[in-house]
Amino acid sequence: MPVISHRGAQMPPSPIRKLVPYADAAKKRGTKVYHLNIGQPDIETPKAILDAVRHTDMKVLEYSPSPGFESYRKKLVTYYQRNNIDVTSNQIIVTTGGSEAIMFAIMSCLDPGDEIIIPEPFYANYNGFSTSSGVKVVPIPSGIENGFALPAIEEFEKAVTVRTKAIMICNPNNPTGYLYSMDELNVLREICLKHDLFLFSDEAYREFCYDGAKHISALSLPGLEEHAILLDTISKRYSACGGRIGAFVTRNQGVLDAAMKFAQARLSPPSFAQILGEAAVDLPANYFDEVHAEYTSRRDLLVSRLQKMEGVTCPLPGGAFYAMAKLPVQDSEKFCQWLLEEFSHNGATVMMAPAAGFYATAGKGKDEVRLAYVLNKNDINAAMDCLEAALKVYKQ
Repeated sequence: MPVISHRGAQMPPSPIRKLVPYADAAKKRGTKVYHLNIGQPDIETPKAILDAVRHTDMKVLEYSPSPGFESYRKKLVTYYQRNNIDVTSNQIIVTTGGSEAIMFAIMSCLDPGDEIIIPEPFYANYNGFSTSSGVKVVPIPSGIENGFALPAIEEFEKAVTVRTKAIMICNPNNPTGYLYSMDELNVLREICLKHDLFLFSDEAYREFCYDGAKHISALSLPGLEEHAILLDTISKRYSACGGRIGAFVTRNQGVLDAAMKFAQARLSPPSFAQILGEAAVDLPANYFDEVHAEYTSRRDLLVSRLQKMEGVTCPLPGGAFYAMAKLPVQDSEKFCQWLLEEFSHNGATVMMAPAAGFYATAGKGKDEVRLAYVLNKNDINAAMDCLEAALKVYKQ
């Protein structure tokens, strides 16, 4: 019998989706499941950008150019300019979701056996794409005690080796919701310049910064013109996860040339979703005001409910739409599975993402979960009722 590859065996499962079969089984039993496990917003996709697709007069659904439609890339230039990011349309490659942008960055800049430093916990697919590329993830632990702030520069210095080629961040962060400050970004800038490293900056949640804080892009940091690579997506920004349109952005021409070879190999990004993305740039300037206010109120509700539960720790996230919580359980994966298999409260239960899958360090995050506050406040309250009731009866 043929055996699968070592790469396939080593590929980590998604902590976000691995419990889906248990959720499906719960629904078949008639149990309502509140999905706080995945960053799928319930905010309606703007009608204007869906209409742009509906009203497209296209006789043949052709391949788009490998870097994406020029009209869309030019429109993205105006979007980035509004966010203090100065690039040209030729410095943008449109990707099939932010995931492909991550893959292009790793494949273009690192060889098998090279190392990438990532503050943990981190978005699980960083580990997945690194593993599939033969790249070693070197985690720098951050902790819930200080809200997952960037570790000290000494921790990065200790992690750098002759095989280190890049540092990866997500800002604002998935899964922690942490928003990096200018001082923290300058620490990363200093390390990248000193050791001649790439800085991969996943900025999918740029619009979601709270309490008056502002997002700072890696591409706006002076001196990193040849080092910084911006990884982006419209998925969260416009509640368009199914569009699968992202962007790979850098001023480094050598990296662009390498990434273009991978872009050509996959042929082209989706045409309809580029039309949608282009229309999104023209949404009114106040579009995000209501969305931002809604997410702020959801965050405040979720965190306040969690902080009132006995034995639960949850720092207030500064951005994105995720919160990390430490629960009074020994194994959050077993607890999350139990919630779906055996527990219900008023005919419902809650689905969360066990946090161990967001860590590369063995044993880390076993008593933590990630919660996505992407549901309306009534559903968040009901989900927290389920969680609070479950923690009172759960047997370790």
